[in-house]
Amino acid sequence: MVTNTSGKKKTAVARATVRDGEGRVRINSQPVELVEPEQARLKMLEPFRIAGEELRADVDIEVNVEGGGFSGQADATRTAIARGLVQHLGDAELRDAYMSFDRTLLVNDVRQSEPKKWGGPGARARYQKSYR
Repeated sequence: MVTNTSGKKKTAVARATVRDGEGRVRINSQPVELVEPEQARLKMLEPFRIAGEELRADVDIEVNVEGGGFSGQADATRTAIARGLVQHLGDAELRDAYMSFDRTLLVNDVRQSEPKKWGGPGARARYQKSYR
């Protein structure tokens, strides 16, 4: 059985394919062990730590992620993997464990950066006014 899921964070979009296999996890066609920085790799593998490492040995996961920075991509990948595992296994107990740990494992974070406006250097900040 093959399951396709996606995850989003800011402008990063991750698409995951989960299938029965022997524990391979690939991010953009390279093994997850090669992902740098280490903080991002740990974030991506969080769903396995909650579900149990023995679960990883039963599935192969292929993730394509694009957009955003490394942190946003890590969060999007984490969501896609967690959703894929829940959908592939059909396990309500696993879903509840993810929800109690962190809701963003299964629900996308909808927050976006606000666009810059005229009259200032950023979205809300204004240029200083000089009287002399």
